[in-house]
Amino acid sequence: MRVVILGLLPLAVSLGAHTAPEVTFHKDVLPILQKNCQGCHRAGEAAPMSLITYKEVRPWAKAIREAVRLKRMPPWFADPHVGKFSNDRSLKQSDIDTLSAWAEAGAPEGDPKDDPPAVNFVEGWNIGRPDMVVEMPIEYEVPASGTIEYTYFVIPTGFKEDKWVQFAEVRPGNRHVVHHVIAFVREPGSKWLQDARPGEPFVPKKSGGEGGGMGQWMVGYAPGTVPDMLQPGRARLVKAGSDIILQMHYTANGKAQKDRTRVGFIFAKEQPTERVYTLAAANQDFVIPPRADNHRVDAKITIDSDVKLIGMLPHMHLRGKAFSYRAVFPSGETRDLLNVPKYSFSWQLSYFPQSPIELPKGTVIECTAYYDNSPNNPANPDPNKEVKYGDQSWEEMMFGFFEVAFDPTLNPEHLVRWPKKNKNERATD
Repeated sequence: MRVVILGLLPLAVSLGAHTAPEVTFHKDVLPILQKNCQGCHRAGEAAPMSLITYKEVRPWAKAIREAVRLKRMPPWFADPHVGKFSNDRSLKQSDIDTLSAWAEAGAPEGDPKDDPPAVNFVEGWNIGRPDMVVEMPIEYEVPASGTIEYTYFVIPTGFKEDKWVQFAEVRPGNRHVVHHVIAFVREPGSKWLQDARPGEPFVPKKSGGEGGGMGQWMVGYAPGTVPDMLQPGRARLVKAGSDIILQMHYTANGKAQKDRTRVGFIFAKEQPTERVYTLAAANQDFVIPPRADNHRVDAKITIDSDVKLIGMLPHMHLRGKAFSYRAVFPSGETRDLLNVPKYSFSWQLSYFPQSPIELPKGTVIECTAYYDNSPNNPANPDPNKEVKYGDQSWEEMMFGFFEVAFDPTLNPEHLVRWPKKNKNERATD
């Protein structure tokens, strides 16, 4: 009997090996890439390589396996134990296993007939074809070296009536030198950047611009950001006669280059039931000591109307280490909203709760940031210097941006309860 059993073992092993289905690119891998990767990994987008065809993907098989196993890709930094988010980019374990098995099997192509339908991307836009495009009227010449101060472009909309924007997207003209862009709405009568001439680059004498604060945040761009794509019934208001102001942050890279950035808008098809606005818990009065590896900075802001929280965007610079949001309700209850234990300056991600979070009047949004100014931080420009607030990447920022939705008849000036003497609590207007 022993001989018979041993004789059957090779056959059993052989049969078992043949029952495991082969993982192929066209049948198994491509659907995962379409859903999770191709939004960035295609021609004209932020990622360094395209992952559309087998020929493009095959050389990166082992790198893909490593990236998904270590959960470096797709980038997602939210603590899974705090909050649930509708835009969670995390891959399912089954998808990680599939990509790993494919790479380990030698990245077999399979049959092209197994391809899923191709994703129909609109060339040049992630929001779809815009109803309107606002573009810098001239190319801006970025020098090869030196510090480039924030530069602003005022672009009149020419709107004769109020417009509601549901989708918006910034398209940098030259990603090699564009560090970030924020498109603001400057309403008629605002004195902000009043000395800037439409269409011409303008550098204010002090950080943040001059005169009357800043405008309403419309949409931004930084590595990892996504377009502003609001749900039906929600939109941002652009009043008749408003200007779009582009805040441009350029970084020299050793070669003189040019940029001509544009912004696309898709207008709401119906009158919105909720207006969307961006606020921030911010702190500009801090000093990070030299070589400090876990320096804490706090900020808070009090909501003065009933609103819904629909998104959060933490922002720091190269020494940013971790960031968290909390809501302290009028009842005294505290709720953790978002925890980012490993912040990445290279990926400026937004986090959208699966369901809107009701913030009744009197709710306080608290944010805590930690900074690593030690030699252990490989991105640290200089661990021997103390660091203060500033525009440039070698300085630091502490902004807990968040988006709220509210009754469109409500004046945004009533959204926040401003302390009499506290410059650290402010909105983006």
